[in-house]
Amino acid sequence: MQTTIKNAVTFTGVGLHGGAPARVTILPASAETGIWFRRVDVTDKDALVPARWDAVEAAPLCTRLFNHEGVSVSTVEHLMAALAGCGVHNAMIEIDGPEVPILDGSSAPFVQGILAKGIRRLRAPLRAIRVLKPVEVRNGDAIARLEPADALEIDFSIDFVDAAIGHQEKRLHMANGAFVHELCDSRTFCRRADVEMMQANGLALGGVPGENAVVFDGDDVLSPGGLRHSDEPVRHKMLDALGDLALASCPILGRYTGIRAGHALTNQLLRALFADPRAYRVVQCDADTVARLPGAGVKRGDLAGLAYAA
Repeated sequence: MQTTIKNAVTFTGVGLHGGAPARVTILPASAETGIWFRRVDVTDKDALVPARWDAVEAAPLCTRLFNHEGVSVSTVEHLMAALAGCGVHNAMIEIDGPEVPILDGSSAPFVQGILAKGIRRLRAPLRAIRVLKPVEVRNGDAIARLEPADALEIDFSIDFVDAAIGHQEKRLHMANGAFVHELCDSRTFCRRADVEMMQANGLALGGVPGENAVVFDGDDVLSPGGLRHSDEPVRHKMLDALGDLALASCPILGRYTGIRAGHALTNQLLRALFADPRAYRVVQCDADTVARLPGAGVKRGDLAGLAYAA
């Protein structure tokens, strides 16, 4: 069945790129609503912004959504990953500005808040998008691909010249709470040279190494406390991919492969998938299918043992 959160939960912090204070509240929603953002600070335009693949606009270093009147919400990927990873299909998300708070740079605070409030089943069947044939998009040496599979799998690889990152790859079957156990506490990361460039261009103004981002410089991890996982960067890229795939509006049954892929390429992949009616089919989920989805059986205790601590 479709689900929603049982009770409202609020998160406060700052936007990673804008640096402004930000407050977001996840509210329960009825079946067939999907995920929507409501800009409570907007009163002269349509304040509702759909969390959907065809509402994504180009933005540097994050995923930004917009509506038909140009009202936008950015840096939604960590929150969307948390909702998908906890198996929440319907929610109204109120936000008081243009950017979701970055919190600690991962999805773990969102996951903890969602699971603390609980998940409620709704009286409506859940649908999923089954990938029927391979679909691939490229941009230089970056590749994103979807292929048929019985459940969502994510296979990601990255390569950086900084020795502290280097080549990393990881593959996960996303059922049985894998997102919560393996990925949700992995933080956003960047290179020191990139931080200086971003801030010179008015980005990453809310970034604080060690608090909400991991910063690398050659052989060194500059953030106090070091890494939560030896391969935290590739885990975070997988987290981002789940959040961007969640904009498909239904869970995906397929294998996602990302090679140096980012937000924009994953969105291009969804656009390529939905542009070809032969590449997918919307199916109603039976109990066996639901058991293979990312949020199946997830509970609050699954956060125990993670490097993240509230």
